Amino acid sequence: MFKLLGGLKQYFKWQEIQTDNIVFRLHNTFTTALLLACSLIITATQYVGNPISCIVGGVPAHVVNTFCWISSTFTMPDAFRREVGREVAHPGISNDFDDEDAKKYYTYYQWVCFVLFFQAIACYTPKFLWDAIEGGLMRMIVMGLNIGACKEQEKCAKKQILLDYLLTHMKRHKVYAIRYWVCEALCFVNIIVQLWLMNRFFNGEFLSYGWEVLQYSERTQEQRADPMVFVFPRVTKCNFYKYGASGSIQKHDAMCILPLNIVNEKTYIFIWFWFIILAVFLACLIIYRGIIIFVPGVRSRLLNSRNRMVPREVAKSISSHLDLGDWWIMYMLARNLDPIIYKDVATELAKRIQMNDDPDNEKSVCTDGKPSLTRHDIERKLAHINTRRTYT
Repeated sequence: MFKLLGGLKQYFKWQEIQTDNIVFRLHNTFTTALLLACSLIITATQYVGNPISCIVGGVPAHVVNTFCWISSTFTMPDAFRREVGREVAHPGISNDFDDEDAKKYYTYYQWVCFVLFFQAIACYTPKFLWDAIEGGLMRMIVMGLNIGACKEQEKCAKKQILLDYLLTHMKRHKVYAIRYWVCEALCFVNIIVQLWLMNRFFNGEFLSYGWEVLQYSERTQEQRADPMVFVFPRVTKCNFYKYGASGSIQKHDAMCILPLNIVNEKTYIFIWFWFIILAVFLACLIIYRGIIIFVPGVRSRLLNSRNRMVPREVAKSISSHLDLGDWWIMYMLARNLDPIIYKDVATELAKRIQMNDDPDNEKSVCTDGKPSLTRHDIERKLAHINTRRTYT
């Protein structure tokens, strides 16, 4: 089992450069790994026995097992509340009397592993899109400054390059921020759509599944009907027809045991609770993003709370002079840069902005310089710094 699930550990690797939010990662990383693990466990039927075992006389067992697995089985919903052992043989198992309208068919169990796999792909899609859109921009402008233990000359040169980039590309990051927030909104849409689809997949019984399980223990003994057994029955029925010796059609009423539903019921109760919690987190995240967009006054407080070493006046100056996209870049830099380095960069950036682009008054963090760098210039200067460090 460890070898089977060991390949999922790559989804939990620590990211040195973070370009997203923890709720975003919970949706894209943890949920994807969770759904893949559930799919693998359910697929590995050797850990829980045969997926179906049917009892019938006069027909080879493996024939009935195969037929009932690829077709469908059914229960009688009105038999779930009857007394087991006296009125019915098992919950939901009673004589159907050829009444098709009274039967409840189950065809989902052969599709569960595939559905979970495609759900995992859907959860990973926003991360895939964001990684393709982001293109490593944050890693490029951080330039290793997330670790403050480096030579002072190298540190000063990189801080100067970062400042030049921020000043040169001012008001050019709004699309960058909007695309990320759209990817966060896609996460919320994905969870809501998946909840709706799973509810359709289980015949309208999934949305209330977790709530019914919570209320199950509070009901009186006479009114109890295990919701997990109702949605994922462990014993079902199956009708197998064949021709007899005289050519007439013979009906064989088989009773089938579904041990795989023991795993399914525990898997989906966990998925139900996790999806509800994640949907609440994502809804709160979208509200939080709306506050950032439409209430500019909170941006300086967020910037200051991200790094307490940055003075409030500096945070207010940056937030008031930068547009939404540039502010978001500064906010993400606060999460990735070394705190002391970020304080120096933010303080110097606030001074540069207040100088109204007067080159005579510009002062570098370490040496004099002019903000005229492009992305290519940054990469070239960074390569030059790394070359000097190698030869030194």
